[in-house]
Amino acid sequence: MAEFCFSAGVAVVTGAASGIGAALALELARRGAALALVDNDGARLERVAAGLAGASLHVLDLAAPEAAARLAEAVSGPVNLLVNNAGVALGGNFDEVPAEDFDWLMAINFGAVVALSRAFLPRLRERPEARIVNVSSVFGLIAPPGQTAYAASKFAVRGFSDALRAELHGSNVGVSLVHPGGVRTNIAANARRPAASAAELADMKRRWNKLLRMPPERAATIIAQGIARRRDRILVGVDAHAIDAVQRLFPVSHAGMLRRLFGA
Repeated sequence: MAEFCFSAGVAVVTGAASGIGAALALELARRGAALALVDNDGARLERVAAGLAGASLHVLDLAAPEAAARLAEAVSGPVNLLVNNAGVALGGNFDEVPAEDFDWLMAINFGAVVALSRAFLPRLRERPEARIVNVSSVFGLIAPPGQTAYAASKFAVRGFSDALRAELHGSNVGVSLVHPGGVRTNIAANARRPAASAAELADMKRRWNKLLRMPPERAATIIAQGIARRRDRILVGVDAHAIDAVQRLFPVSHAGMLRRLFGA
């Protein structure tokens, strides 16, 4: 079977100003896709798009209720690929995290995935073949201490994607679910941790940086290959494959390993 045809339409990529999103924008352009790039950081978005002829840029706060509808109206052309990549991080135990911060994270990491899928699905159905790609995390496979909000959002993305794929089975729209492992992005550096002192925050970032090793360009290549091959599930990195195996083999007892790993 021929690979997914990136050049047959427009790829909408959220969180495209840095990290996996920026690298994936470049990789999809290399594979012939026209691009609609979305982020709340307009300056960085322009830098990413500098070498991409014809890319449309959309500066949006995806936490805003009307953002998905506004984006669907603004993007022109035949959309055949929606990549829900935008995400934020929030550290701290559940009772340390203010409700408004928890809701902010859920609005971006999960709410925007649902809203954008709803907004673009009618247009995706118009194409001979189309795909929704939702970026979860290894924390959509395991749930470590101190990550109640983030893990909840990424498990939600996983459940939504699996159910949506089942509903769209036999149609022209496929759904890929991505679980990246430790990719070297700014998400940990930019994470909110309301209850942490400056020293605790610095220590958290040092520990996370040891785990974030894969270059985003390599992650983008793996994701693009998975899309090209119409993979329903894309594990990114040796650590993602290992974590997937551990949670399958030790569905309950792996929680103790996580407590030791994350120092809780």
